Parts: sequence; C-alpha cells; structure tokens
Amino acid sequence: MRGAVQLIAYADRFGGSLRGLREVLDGPLAGVFGGVHVLPFYRPYDGADAGFDPDDHLAVDPRLGTWDDLAALARDRVVTADLIVNHVSDRSAAFRDGEPGMFLTYDKVFPHGATADDLLRITRPRPGLPFTRAELGGRPRLLWTTFTPHQIDLDVHDPAARAHLSRVLRRLADHGVTLVRLDAVGYTVKTAGTSCFLTPDTFAFVDDLVAEAHRLGLMTLAEVHAHHRHALDAATHVDRVYDFALAPLVLHAVFTGDAAPLRRWLTVRPPNTVTVLDTHDGLGMIDAGPGDVGDGLLSMPQLEAVVARIDDNSVGTSVASRVPGGVYQVSCTLYDALGRDDRVFLLARALQLFVPGTPQVYYVGLLAGRNAEFRGDAREINRRGYTRAQIDEVVRQPSVARLLELVRLRGTHPAFEGGFSLPDVPDGELELAWRNRGATAELRVGFPDGSRRGWWRVSLDDGVEHWALADTDVVP
Repeated sequence: MRGAVQLIAYADRFGGSLRGLREVLDGPLAGVFGGVHVLPFYRPYDGADAGFDPDDHLAVDPRLGTWDDLAALARDRVVTADLIVNHVSDRSAAFRDGEPGMFLTYDKVFPHGATADDLLRITRPRPGLPFTRAELGGRPRLLWTTFTPHQIDLDVHDPAARAHLSRVLRRLADHGVTLVRLDAVGYTVKTAGTSCFLTPDTFAFVDDLVAEAHRLGLMTLAEVHAHHRHALDAATHVDRVYDFALAPLVLHAVFTGDAAPLRRWLTVRPPNTVTVLDTHDGLGMIDAGPGDVGDGLLSMPQLEAVVARIDDNSVGTSVASRVPGGVYQVSCTLYDALGRDDRVFLLARALQLFVPGTPQVYYVGLLAGRNAEFRGDAREINRRGYTRAQIDEVVRQPSVARLLELVRLRGTHPAFEGGFSLPDVPDGELELAWRNRGATAELRVGFPDGSRRGWWRVSLDDGVEHWALADTDVVP
C-alpha cells in the first residue's frame, strides 16, 4: 500500500454508484490510482452529514449498489472505508430500539455533576457544549452529541455498542476492504476532568479496536484533526494517520515563498502517514497552528494569513470554520484556494506526491474543481458532483492531464519504494529526493516570493527533466 496513490470520492458524486465509480477508475482513470477511499456509502448516503450519520451502518444504500458491488471494487485495488466509531444517527434503529446503555449521557461522564471548568475543558470541533436533550429509555436525558444534535455519541465501553462496532468491522472485512478509516476516533472516550480528546483512556480503546481489526486482516487509519502533536501520538497506535498539517504548510510556502516550516515538519512527522491536501471537509488548518499542547508549525498570524489569502484567491467564496483558539478548517476547493492558477495548483500537488506516505487525492481537487454555491453547510462548497460525461471531458484539460501523469509517476516509479532525503538547498527552495538502488526521482522547487512566479522540475534516473516549469512558463 505504501506507493499506491488513492482517490477519495463519494460514489454518488463521482460515478453515480459503486459500480459507476469502478467504471470511472477502470475507464478514464485507468492505471492512475492503486486504491480508493469510498466516502460513506451506508444507508442513507445523503443524511444530515453526507453519510457520516447512517441509519444502518451495516447496509449499503441501495441507490448506490450492494455489498457485492463494493467487493467487486476491491478486487483490483485497495479500498478504504469508514468505521463511524463515535456516534450513530438519531434515526437509526440502534438509537430508536436499541439498548439505552449503548449511548453516552452527561451523567455517565459526570455522575456527581460538572464544574464550569470541567465543561470548558471539553474539546469539540463545533461551537458550544456537546449535549442535546432527548428521550432515551423512556425518559428525558442529556445526550452527548459531539458533532450535531442528530449524531448520538456511543458509549464505546458498553457491550452492545462495542458489539455494534465489531459487526461493522466484520462486514467490511468480508467484502474486501483493506484499510478502515476510524472516523472521529479521538472523541470516542470521555473522561471527567480531561479534554475528552485523545486521552490515555482513548488510546487504550484504540489499541483494543486496532487489535480486533488486525485479527480480521484490516489495517487502520486514524482521523485526528487537532494540534500536530496529537497526530504524532496517534501514529504509534494505528497503522496509518493523516498528515493534515501538510496542507496549510504547503499553502504557506506557495503563498509566501517561506518553505522553512514545511521543511522542519518533513524532518519530524511520523513515517506512517496518509498525505492529503484537500478532503471532503475542505482544507484543514488547526493541525498546523498553535494549541494548548504547544507551539504550532505555523504561528497564529501565519495561519490567519493563509486563511485570508484563500479568501482573496477564492473571491470571497470560501468559508472559515472557527473553534475556541482559532480557525479549524476552510471550506474551499484546492483550485480556488490557489487562485485558479494552474502552475501553483500543479506545484502544490507535486509537493504532496513527493512527500513520504500514502497520498490520497480528493476527487474535486483531482479535477481542478471550483467552489460550489454556499447553501447552508459550508462543507458542501467542496463536494460538487460530476456526471460521467463531465469526468470524461475534464480529464482532458491540460492541467488535469498533467496532474494524472504525476499521480501515475508516484504510483509506478520504483524510486518511491526506496529511501527519502531532503538535500540542502538555498532559502526559498526545497528538494525532495527518492532513491531505490539505480532508480531516482527528485522534485526541486523554487517557491514564488513576490519577485518571481516560482518554478519546479522533476528529474528521474534517466537524467531527463520531466514536467519542468520555469519562472516564465505557463501550463500549455
């Protein structure tokens, strides 16, 4: 899995169904991707949180296909699927008819009540406190709802809740899934007197869940959107962890010409990463900023400058989501965030593809997609749908075709199975080098700094420069 570039896509928005997604991967994208992260395909895929609040985590939405369709997709590639660990929908049978003990309530965590300090200490990726009044077990209770009032948090230590997660793991393993994304896993265990985020109790639960996944032949990927130190800690407990800090560091470098923060991160980041720039949630920011556990990879003024530049580049169509302490993420396509500049778009993606880890490329970012109209949920800005005819047309655009060549290079060149190094270069430049016996692949970048547009070139073991852009070049 190390060298296989993966696509991230919703089946309904990129192919129309699981079968349609497979036909796109075997058709216009044949030979490009070694894997695909299929965003939630459970019933229903179009709930309150775009599939992350399924009514039935064990059922494929029949509008997208069947479990057999997922297995067919997995026959020729690595498939990543989500285990929604933290919560279930309030529409689900598990909540309506299940054991009340499956669900987490205020009084389970704070049986003797909580102080203001206890409540203010809780980490939540939304404004306000994570509680919702609802009926449970025939009486009103204060339910723990980390995300929305319709996503009811599980008590993951309850036997019925744990059995629910085990059934989903087994179903995924039985239908060819290789990598299980542990959605929102950092929030799963709540302990009084703590932040309720990635505490020692959380890691104990993660260790147990990962061990079960391994017994089923599954690998695990942790989704941890937080200060970069949390990702460093989580990396020692799972097979893969997202490098969400990469996006704001790359954006800072291409916006300012300052590659030093990116270079420093590349020397300390965990080796078992999945790299992303854009995802279904937009562009993560909090991961590179300062937090209550230490300094950031970027200072708060630097991070705010990235957010402001995205807003300018997107002509005010991006939306920044904030939490106490700063900006959490920005809803914007990568292409609009970079000012629809094909040169910079390809530079940013080349950097991602040459960084160690397993690259994942989001479908909207793959096709140089523009921001959709903001109609309530800001994340929908970066979730537009494509018909098969639109996909066939867009992949022929010069910048997209060139990106597909870079993705193929990362997935097939033997140098990327070897060792990685960061050679010394002048300030304002960065070189990422791979060597595997006689095979080499090097990316050399000169970042734009106001006085120049920037340049980059890829050199391979044949001694020829490939995909080079000089300061005055434009994308053909």
